[in-house]
Amino acid sequence: MADLNLVQSIVIGIIEGLTEFLPVSSTAHMDIFPQLFGWEDPGSAFSAVVQLGPILAIVAYFRHDILKYLKGMMKDPNPFHIDPENTDAKMGWYAICATPPVLLAGKILEKKIDSSFRGLGIVAGALIVGSLVLWFAEQIGKRNKVMESMTFGEAMTVGVAQAIALIPGVSRSGATMTASLFLNFDRESATRFSFLLSVPALTAAGIYKLIKDVLHAPNLKELVVPYTVGTVVAGLTAYAVIHWFLGYVRKHNTNIFIIYRILLGVALIMLLGAGKLQNKPAEPTKGETRLQKTVVVAHK
Repeated sequence: MADLNLVQSIVIGIIEGLTEFLPVSSTAHMDIFPQLFGWEDPGSAFSAVVQLGPILAIVAYFRHDILKYLKGMMKDPNPFHIDPENTDAKMGWYAICATPPVLLAGKILEKKIDSSFRGLGIVAGALIVGSLVLWFAEQIGKRNKVMESMTFGEAMTVGVAQAIALIPGVSRSGATMTASLFLNFDRESATRFSFLLSVPALTAAGIYKLIKDVLHAPNLKELVVPYTVGTVVAGLTAYAVIHWFLGYVRKHNTNIFIIYRILLGVALIMLLGAGKLQNKPAEPTKGETRLQKTVVVAHK
């Protein structure tokens, strides 16, 4: 079993918190940095569960907005017959209705997401291509629409874009922001809807992996502390990132992230070519499951 100790779970939690809501792909970083540090692959289950920390951060940060949306949805419980004046209900229902595409795609592609999609060659290509598409959206987007003016069709378009981000390196926030910019929303609206859309999607993914993989682990007691610590660290880090990023996009474009993604993608290709990194995450040895191999033994 991989000896991913408490310090390592804290570091991975920080990486997750820093990258989950920025358009740089948290999944890519979770695949790259353990290898750079000489650690074994933490596994998709650990990654998905640790994402619950940033979700709690989103809920905490936007608690007043989320409460408004929930109240609005109670006034209009039918998502297909919403009072045009009830924008709170509209945004709440849109976030929920735009989530099924990523859940359906995630279920269909689950095995590939846990294995072949996580090849670092794919990650490098997705980082670079995704950055170019985001740059193009920045160039042609008029940025003359606000989130509250979003239509159902526009919300579903962003939801489909979120499903594309199942490919590591694309970035969930990057894909949703890119789609919103193509639809002419301003950067702050694109960011806020990306944040809102993350709540049902990442919560569902985290709970699914928690129930499917973690709770059935034979060594569950050994998983509790490191999973909890990683999740808490990721949540605290993400809260600070959310606050900073919202302020940043009000005054700046996303060029800094575009450049970073390209540099990271090129560096990744060079490291793969030089044999410094392996294309595929380390696989469990015969007779071991991925979960068994990624157990965090905190007391060691």
